Amino acid sequence: MASHQRVDVAIVGGGIIGLAVAWRARQRGMSVTVFERDELARGASYVAAGMLAPVAEVEFGDAGRRMLELGLRSVEMWPAFAEELEGASGLRLPLRRTGSLLVARNDDEARELERQLEFRRSLGLRIERLRPSEAREREPSLAPAVRLALEAPDDHALDPRPILTALMHVCEETGVQLAERTPVAGVELDGARERVRGLRLRSGELFAADQVVLAAGAWTEAIEGLPARARVPVRPIKGQIMRLREPAGAGLLTRVVRFEGGYLLPRGDGRYVLGATVEERGFEFQPTARGVYELLRDAHELVPGVSELELQELSVGLRPGTPDNAPVLGRGALDGLIWATGHYRHGILLAPLTAELILGVLDPGAAPPDAPALLATCDPNRFAPVEAVP
Repeated sequence: MASHQRVDVAIVGGGIIGLAVAWRARQRGMSVTVFERDELARGASYVAAGMLAPVAEVEFGDAGRRMLELGLRSVEMWPAFAEELEGASGLRLPLRRTGSLLVARNDDEARELERQLEFRRSLGLRIERLRPSEAREREPSLAPAVRLALEAPDDHALDPRPILTALMHVCEETGVQLAERTPVAGVELDGARERVRGLRLRSGELFAADQVVLAAGAWTEAIEGLPARARVPVRPIKGQIMRLREPAGAGLLTRVVRFEGGYLLPRGDGRYVLGATVEERGFEFQPTARGVYELLRDAHELVPGVSELELQELSVGLRPGTPDNAPVLGRGALDGLIWATGHYRHGILLAPLTAELILGVLDPGAAPPDAPALLATCDPNRFAPVEAVP
């Protein structure tokens, strides 16, 4: 990359968020380069299970309600997004619309599920209470020990890996420059330090850009050059996850089964994803025996047949978390800099909406009517330090 090169948009981060934004920006005629510190599309997006589950994952509190609004909006976009991407790439990208079961193993968990049921009903979400016998009728592999279940029929799932492959393909086909294994050291500011004018690569080269999008996930804070008032706190949250296979083919489960501390997600073809731990361990990539044991133990209590599955892969991903675990999207304190990070566990779910919102920031003519309200819930400036009044 030569220092005299210039593009309309430089994107830091080659996961699902960065690639989706790049595709949308290129569709609007912008010149785009994506910089990825390692291998493209092999970070947290590659490890992710791919649940599109805003109903099952809604949490109490203001941040949880903000995430629900974003999640419901984005899950509605996924069918059209996948269909368009499928047509552009020629790859098959199926969505599984089988819903989720939230299950309780004991009386304490059953009481918590009753509380979760009332909470979701108060939000107007579609959720059904199932007796243990009803839950086992729908999923016969569930253990007799199940005390209670809730069904969220509007939650879906997909496999992120074909999505990532398709996004890389359409980006290449449409002329996006993909700079793999090209780490960014920091942003370059103008003399007044009020505007970002490009990127400084780890190699020392300068790369000029009219606008820079930070979609670096858990590595966001490693990007240097931003003054304190313009930074956003993003931390890595470790998740261990397993991919399993049913030797005899599909049959163990049809729905995602969610339990306290994890989930078991069927792909529909004999493959399953079991995850995921939530660990504040910094940039630690080593899987642990404890993490594997606890996931398998908890899953076995509810779906005993999981112990007969073959272990195909054990992975660790680093989710990007903010102090309130809601994403940061839009312009921050510096002109020319746009944030698209901090998605925590919801990067796959929020990819279509994030791409649409960030495109609207890059090109206001492409912004959806509800963009200002949605971006306000993810304002990067909400973490800005409060200046003392003299």
